[in-house]
Amino acid sequence: MYAFTLERPDSVADAARLVAAGAKPLAGGQTLLASMKLRLSAPEQLVDLSGIKELTGITKNGNAITIGAMSRHLDVANNADVKAAYPALADLASRIGDRQVRAMGTIGGSVANNDPAACYPSAVLASGATIVTSRREIAADDFFLGLFTTALEDGELITAIRFPIPKRAVYEKLRQKASNFPLVGVFLAQYDSGVRVAVTGAGNGVFRHAGLEDALNKSFTAAAAAAVKIDASDLNSDLHASAAYRANLISVLTQRAVTKALG
Repeated sequence: MYAFTLERPDSVADAARLVAAGAKPLAGGQTLLASMKLRLSAPEQLVDLSGIKELTGITKNGNAITIGAMSRHLDVANNADVKAAYPALADLASRIGDRQVRAMGTIGGSVANNDPAACYPSAVLASGATIVTSRREIAADDFFLGLFTTALEDGELITAIRFPIPKRAVYEKLRQKASNFPLVGVFLAQYDSGVRVAVTGAGNGVFRHAGLEDALNKSFTAAAAAAVKIDASDLNSDLHASAAYRANLISVLTQRAVTKALG
């Protein structure tokens, strides 16, 4: 690693001021520290967010669950309110990476990083969640802009994510065994307003699948999902899987999710 200084502010305001001046925020460090070790990233100043109490905590208010940005994956997986009200979200968190990643990684760090194969962005997008920042609130549909790109502005920090509780939801993924990232992951959530389907791992970023949503809004059955043709033209093709294979996985995992949701 290159030399750097480490700041540990105790308020969001102080952290945002440092980040606006050019410092790099450090959440769980699962991506940033690995990049620094490989000398792919060389920030001169890090801002450790772990000491900011207002960024932690999980609360249920009415029909929504709000999760502080610095909540660890294990916190989400083991939280009683999340497990009772939104079990699919707890299940997703319980299967991210390995035990070490779950003990250190944070929901805010994952969403801000927007890795194209991360699990959390699919839950945020499928839920129609709201990303609360140090400046504003951003709808999930407006937040994820592409490969490692979000609507966050310079100096803006995620403080919490607010999830509306669905009628039912399921997360299905096929894990890439070397990295533990999903080769493809599908998060399905059904609300009174309709079904939302978000896909991760298949393209240059998380995305909703309009065809699957339309079909499942007409008939919430595995057969309806199976009848949807998944276009492979914009999907990833690499040493792990072809675009055609990923397209097939989107269909298969959605069918599994529907079947599981129906009990």
